[in-house]
Amino acid sequence: MTLLAEPRAPAGGRGSRRAPRLAPWVFIGPAAALFAVFFAYPLGASLVESLQTDERGESVWAGLDNYRRLLDDPLIPKALGNTAVILLVQVPLMLVLALLLAQVLNQSWLRLRTGYRIAYFLPAVTTLVAYAIVFRVLLRADNGVLNQLLGWIGLAPVDWLHDPLWAKVALIASITWKWTGYNMVILLAGLQAIPREQYEAAAVDGAGPATTYLKVVVPQLRPVILFCLITSTIGTLQLFDEPFLLTGGGPDNATLTPIVYLYKIGFEQLDFGYASAIAWAVVALIGALSLAQFRLLGRRR
Repeated sequence: MTLLAEPRAPAGGRGSRRAPRLAPWVFIGPAAALFAVFFAYPLGASLVESLQTDERGESVWAGLDNYRRLLDDPLIPKALGNTAVILLVQVPLMLVLALLLAQVLNQSWLRLRTGYRIAYFLPAVTTLVAYAIVFRVLLRADNGVLNQLLGWIGLAPVDWLHDPLWAKVALIASITWKWTGYNMVILLAGLQAIPREQYEAAAVDGAGPATTYLKVVVPQLRPVILFCLITSTIGTLQLFDEPFLLTGGGPDNATLTPIVYLYKIGFEQLDFGYASAIAWAVVALIGALSLAQFRLLGRRR
């Protein structure tokens, strides 16, 4: 009769038991190192830089002087006001358009739905420089395409990029064109996640299209809408590429944003301490607005 041998202890004793514990650290080590070098260190360095000032080419400790300077800088309220206008006009407009497009593209009767989805999403993957150049050509005051169209219908040309009001309009239009398709795809995914049975149950209960949309669709889309709203708000507060490439923050600072102002302070005036203070003020503002939106719109039913 053959006796079964007892299982042997793994060779190596205590060291072999430590090996599985070290395995996770081996895998996350490269990612953690990259995070520390390219994110954590610059983040901490910018915080320290915001508490310093430059005197005769040397960094000198300044405490909260750079943050106090924010309160006396007349361009800070101007930049925040421009951003508030874009936030209150462009973000709701973009999300409403994205939701309408997502609703239409979610219909089963629509043909070539994939082609339409790709067409609306393409602006989101277009390079910023390329689309800014295209918009500058379209909005030129002398012989721009848009002014030519206005002339054909008997309207006077508009100085889109050099008039304070129309520069804001052009900026809002360009941002809306680029990011509506991106939010549409996210909202479309949310619509497709709603089970078809819920629509059928609402129809059996006698609910019309409007009631079904308000009572079935909107409540289940709330987390998706909240996500789009928060990310769009963050993107607006970090707005740089469009105003910098289209108008340079002008005319008369009409399209100046905090990040464009940060760039001018840091890389044109080489005042990195004050630029870092502006950056951290924007971070605090983003955190406060995101928390407020989450508290107001992210409540459970």
